[in-house]
Amino acid sequence: MKENKNLFISQKNIISQISDKEFLQLENYLEVIKAFSRVSYESIYVIDYKEMTFEYVSDNPLFLCGNSADDVKSLGYDFYLKYVPETDLELLKVINEEGFIFFDKLPIDENRKSYTISYDFHLMHNNNPILINHKLTPIFLTECGKIWKAICVVSLSNKKASGNIAIYKQGSEDVWKFDIKQHHWYLDKLAKLSQKEKDILRLFAQEFTIAQIAEKLCIAPDTVKYYRRKIFENFDVNNITEALFFAMNNKLI
Repeated sequence: MKENKNLFISQKNIISQISDKEFLQLENYLEVIKAFSRVSYESIYVIDYKEMTFEYVSDNPLFLCGNSADDVKSLGYDFYLKYVPETDLELLKVINEEGFIFFDKLPIDENRKSYTISYDFHLMHNNNPILINHKLTPIFLTECGKIWKAICVVSLSNKKASGNIAIYKQGSEDVWKFDIKQHHWYLDKLAKLSQKEKDILRLFAQEFTIAQIAEKLCIAPDTVKYYRRKIFENFDVNNITEALFFAMNNKLI
């Protein structure tokens, strides 16, 4: 099992010890995580990078692949080796290393907790691959700025294939995307929505029809269809379900 852990250990984030001051951060924090998991449809788990274990796993079935939450917690990183296809396992190794390299280059005095990495990969459930989106953001850092504990949020992906690696900073329009083929990060901007597009998406989320949305916004049905098409093109999606998922996943509405 130790050898398996080594696949996910980054030299940029090795933690040898935790100070007393750092331990003071921990008081009751898992109760907050558990409360969040109770009100979220997404799967939640916590990684301890010092111990290289899963410290907490919610009982949402999406991430469990037929196991109990305790089983997945016990498996730890062996869970990936057991339920992630080989091609995606190689992808996870790249994401792990490149993500920590990116994080290590951030200035120590910057708010490193404000960064989140997002990517998509498959989990095998009953021999069927399910494409999931995985977001990871730090909870606690060591005094030298390494990630000690991180929360991971798992949901169904709206993409068609694995990858889609991106790092977001809270409150910033900048997004860093990783090009697998060229093996480098490049800077991009978050998709934007006009107020009219936001209004239309929110009404779609409330399951209003095109005719009802047009009536509520005092516009023609064809205008609703025009804005809907613009949203699809902006998000690179094919239908309103994917558009809503993308907008909510990226905090655009």
